[in-house]
Amino acid sequence: MTEEGLAKLKKELEQLTSVERPAISQQIAEARDKGDLSENAEYDAAKEAQGLLEMKISKLEDMVAKARIIDESKIDTSQVQILNRVKIKNTKNNQQVEYMLVSESESDIKNGKISVATPIAKGLLGKKVGDVVDIKVPSGLMSFEIIEISL
Repeated sequence: MTEEGLAKLKKELEQLTSVERPAISQQIAEARDKGDLSENAEYDAAKEAQGLLEMKISKLEDMVAKARIIDESKIDTSQVQILNRVKIKNTKNNQQVEYMLVSESESDIKNGKISVATPIAKGLLGKKVGDVVDIKVPSGLMSFEIIEISL
């Protein structure tokens, strides 16, 4: 992943451990103070929220621990690969779109960043400028021509 993506993950992890975790602990303590735990819905809800939060924290810690920063100076633009910007044209309607291929944790479709695990990215990986690729997407088969590959 990129340095930017790793920094974003670390920031989210910090937020969860320093703000969210103490807040849920406080909710559990308040619910516990209300008496009988066997019939206390607030207590049950807070414990469930704590379990989900701890699972998310664990997942993020694992992602940060296993993350590898990609050296952008070694990225080749002769063929499509992760961290490339790819401009493609739909061969049926001639509409052009540009995507940046990123890791799953960095994907953000609103900003044109798609995960390498998506059908479109999988179909584009390893292809060169001028190649026409047929990609099976949920709505059927789409044909794209690769117009440009850049950083």
